[in-house]
Amino acid sequence: MTEITNFRGETTPNSARDQAEAEVADLIARVGERVRAARQRRGIPRRVLSEISGVSPRYLAQLEAGEGNISIGLLQRVATALDHRIEWLVGEDDPWSSDAMRVADLYRVAGMDTRAEVLRLLSPAPSLAARAGRICLVGLRGAGKSTLGQRLGAALGLPFVELNDEIEDQAGMPVAEVMALYGQEGYRKLEAQAVARIVATHDALVLAVAGGIVAEPETYKTLLAHFHTVWLRASPIEHMERVRAQGDERPMAGNPEAMEELRSILTSREALYGRAEAQIDTSGQSVEASLSQLTRLVRERGYLD
Repeated sequence: MTEITNFRGETTPNSARDQAEAEVADLIARVGERVRAARQRRGIPRRVLSEISGVSPRYLAQLEAGEGNISIGLLQRVATALDHRIEWLVGEDDPWSSDAMRVADLYRVAGMDTRAEVLRLLSPAPSLAARAGRICLVGLRGAGKSTLGQRLGAALGLPFVELNDEIEDQAGMPVAEVMALYGQEGYRKLEAQAVARIVATHDALVLAVAGGIVAEPETYKTLLAHFHTVWLRASPIEHMERVRAQGDERPMAGNPEAMEELRSILTSREALYGRAEAQIDTSGQSVEASLSQLTRLVRERGYLD
């Protein structure tokens, strides 16, 4: 039997090498199949998954075809964007027949009250003391985080902070330049550092964060543990109209499928936003009505106690 020498100077039969290569090929094919199946089950176009995960559409296409030798780091991004653990993508057991997968599917179609009860039962809530008087508004762009956050802070006598402003102060440049120079990964590192710094320096404030922060597991975990989080919801149409009302035409410029992409992003992040402690739907409401509802929620739930 022909043998080869490995990097340790040991000899390995060709048959063992062939078996190892076959196992790697099977793993890559399995991962690709599960990524494609998970994306299709959630109704997320590949271009939207690319935007959420930061992995190029071409790379995702190769991955789903079983041809992509993806790195662990990039695979983690894809898993996070699909709201799955990375073990689910690489494990040998059939995930579609597992109890965990069934629970996940039931959770996605459950009402918000049921979801909240499931989360309460499965994960102990951080102590109120750890959250202090910190309030964090999460949600997609156009939900009203900046407008309502600023007014809520004024009404409660609390400082209002935009996380992106903190990132810009730390980086010494606008967020757009941070993204251009350091990419998504560099921005996320600065984002995590900014959250940690705010927790260390503020016992009470109102914080507004970028919509994609919920897709960063560790950073979002820090928010949930140290802030009373409120998800500001709105319909896709209102999200788009509010962004355009601010004078930003980029969402629609040269992109006739922008609304479809927006709906897909909302769908893909719904379970993540749903982990927030509370939520308010601002659809069809005036700023004053939404502010009144938000202020009442903060007071009734004792977020400042």
